Amino acid sequence: MSITLYGIPTCDTCRKARRALEAAGHTVAFRDVRAAPLTAAEWAEMVAALGDGVVNRRAPSFRALEPSVQDAAPADLLAAAPVVMKRPVIRAGDAWHLGWGAPVQAALL
Repeated sequence: MSITLYGIPTCDTCRKARRALEAAGHTVAFRDVRAAPLTAAEWAEMVAALGDGVVNRRAPSFRALEPSVQDAAPADLLAAAPVVMKRPVIRAGDAWHLGWGAPVQAALL
């Protein structure tokens, strides 16, 4: 199964998820959403699969955005400010997972 982990390299949770997935024998492709930005279609696919929860509205980086940007559609908001993405986002085959909580770990490890 192909696993892609979307996040940023400085995210502790992204690093923990990647280490755990690799320790479980998975090959993980890491996609840094800042260094290798997603296309509008990729953001739209992610939002369609995961819903509005993919935007971390509690993050300081979200609160620092202009109100007009905060009110944008989730895919447009993520394209403009990818660091507001709730992390990690993991795509395992055709399945999408958000975060690294117990349900995601149970599904992937």
